[in-house]
Amino acid sequence: MKIGVPRVLIVALAAVFSGYHLVLAGYSLTFPYADQPGAVLAGMLLYAVVTTAVLWPGAETRMPIWLASFSIGVAVALPPLITSVLDPARPGGNGYATWYVAAIGTLMTITAVRLRPGFAWAGIIFLVVQTLFWSGPGALGTIGVIGSASWVGVAHILTNTLAKATRDSERFAHAEREATEWQAAQEAHLNERQFRLGQTSVMALPMLRTIRSSGGDLTASQRAECLHLEAAIRDEIRGRKLLNDAVREQVMLARRRGTIVTLLDEGGIDELVDAELDRVLGRLALALRETTADRVIARTVPEGSEVAVTVVGLRSVDDESVTLLGGEPDDEVELWLEIPRNSAP
Repeated sequence: MKIGVPRVLIVALAAVFSGYHLVLAGYSLTFPYADQPGAVLAGMLLYAVVTTAVLWPGAETRMPIWLASFSIGVAVALPPLITSVLDPARPGGNGYATWYVAAIGTLMTITAVRLRPGFAWAGIIFLVVQTLFWSGPGALGTIGVIGSASWVGVAHILTNTLAKATRDSERFAHAEREATEWQAAQEAHLNERQFRLGQTSVMALPMLRTIRSSGGDLTASQRAECLHLEAAIRDEIRGRKLLNDAVREQVMLARRRGTIVTLLDEGGIDELVDAELDRVLGRLALALRETTADRVIARTVPEGSEVAVTVVGLRSVDDESVTLLGGEPDDEVELWLEIPRNSAP
């Protein structure tokens, strides 16, 4: 079960928190020492624009480079802009007028969460350096610079932890899928092997009993029948979907007539529905029954062709001149049949 927090809720909380800094900035305009509100208003505008950009709904998780650069640009511009109207030696401090520190901390935290930690730490480092030059080391704690750096640090750690957890989860899910596929393949092989063994036992058991009862002393016809049974067992392996009861019967009858039959199923008819498959196999059985060829080869056609199965029947032609020269007899095509994949309208 996967438990998560809606993204819209997180964005809404970040927007409310960022808006709080703008409220503090507006409140600081009423302070007696804020006699130059233009700088504060410009800072508020910059912060509002960049916050809207980084929190815009529908944005991708990883912040684009241009937006991360814009964020760090605002983080670099805000401190000197706001501190230009503040007095670092003011008794009691500057109060809410240092709102920019928390604002930059929030902005850089969002940048870190959106997978740009390098830009976030660059903004924090500039804030630390600027604060040292403006008010000295003591201001790092009093105006909240350390707190802003802590937010970015926590965000960076949590983001890395979640990213690692996500990668581990994906790796485990991939391993689980592979294990499931391997188990399914093993079960399929086992079932196929058991099915073939059972089918072979049914086909060969009567002849095996005959061999046992006769002590292995078989007649010529029985030996020929053994060869036919061996060929039929091979058909179950190589023929697969080219076989049904009617085809098996006609193949055996053809072999008993002396015809060499070869069935080759290469997966071209695996997608056929039962009705179409029955039609194709029925036509194949009819062709085997009617042919008088010496050799018949039935092969499936790869998927995508209009033909499902091709059947070729060859007849040996004895040419005395070729035989006298030591050559082999030629074959002529006695049967050429293409069984369509789909029935005609």
